Amino acid sequence: MTESKTAVHFGRPQSGWRLRAFTIIFESDTRAGRNFDLLLIAAIVASVLVVILDSVDALTASHKTLFDVLEWGFTLIFTIEYVLRLVCIRHPWRYATSFYGIVDLLAVVPTYFAFFLPQAQVLINLRLLRSLRIFRILKLIEYVSEFRFLGSALKASRRKITVFISFVLITVAILGSLMYVIEGPRNGFTSIPVSIYWAITTITTVGFGDITPKTDLGRFIASCIMLMGWGILAVPTGIVTSEMTAQRMTRSFATRTCPGCLAQDHDTDALFCKHCGKALPADPRA
Repeated sequence: MTESKTAVHFGRPQSGWRLRAFTIIFESDTRAGRNFDLLLIAAIVASVLVVILDSVDALTASHKTLFDVLEWGFTLIFTIEYVLRLVCIRHPWRYATSFYGIVDLLAVVPTYFAFFLPQAQVLINLRLLRSLRIFRILKLIEYVSEFRFLGSALKASRRKITVFISFVLITVAILGSLMYVIEGPRNGFTSIPVSIYWAITTITTVGFGDITPKTDLGRFIASCIMLMGWGILAVPTGIVTSEMTAQRMTRSFATRTCPGCLAQDHDTDALFCKHCGKALPADPRA
C-alpha cells in the first residue's frame, strides 16, 4: 500500500502533533520519514539477528542476559511504534486489521505473552512461541519500496500466473498418473499421489532421488519432463519481469504532503503544490 493510499484508507489527521507523527511514520518521501524508515530497518534486522542467535543453545548459555536485554529493548521500540501508528491516524482499527498491522502485532506479542503467561509453555512449546518473533522480518516489506514494487507486479500478474500454475498442475497430474501405470508399485510408484509428487520434483529439477524410474519407457518420460522443466521455470519469471518493466515505464509520483492544503501525489520533480501553489518540502531522494 502506497503512502497516498494509506492517507485515504487510514485517515490522515488535519493538524497538530498527530499530523507530524503521521508524516514521519507513513510518508517515506519526507526527510524525517526516510530517516525513520532507515532506523526501523536497522532495528528489524538487528532484532531478527538476535532471534536467530538466541536459538543457538551454546550462545544462549553464555549470553542469555544480553539476549534478554536486547529482546526487551527491541520489543519496547516496536511497541512504541505500533502505538504511535494507531494514535496518529483517524481509523486505527483499519490499520490494526490490515496486513502490516497484524505483522506489527506479531512483532511484539510473543515476548509479552511468554512473560505474562509463563505457564503457557505447558500448552505450547515456548521455543515455538519465541520463534514467532522472526515474523518481524516481514516489517521490512513496509519500509523498502522495492518490496512494494515487486508485490505490485505480482498482484498485476496474478491471473497469468494462476493460469500457468493450473497448466503445470494438470501436466504433473497426467504425467504422474502415466508413470504410475508404467512403473507401478514394484518400482516405488505406489500410488498416483506418490507419482505426482515424483513428477513435481522432476519437473522443478529438484530430483530428490527417493523414487526413480526403472523401465526404459519410464526413463524416457523422465528425461522429457526434465527438459520440459527448464522451459517451465522460465515462464513465471518472464511474466513478472514484463509486468515490472511496464510499471517502471509509468510515471511515478512522490508522496510529499503539501504543508498548505495537505494534498499528495505530486510529480517527483514538482517544486510547488498543483492545488494551492505552496512550496513543497524537498524530496530527500533527489
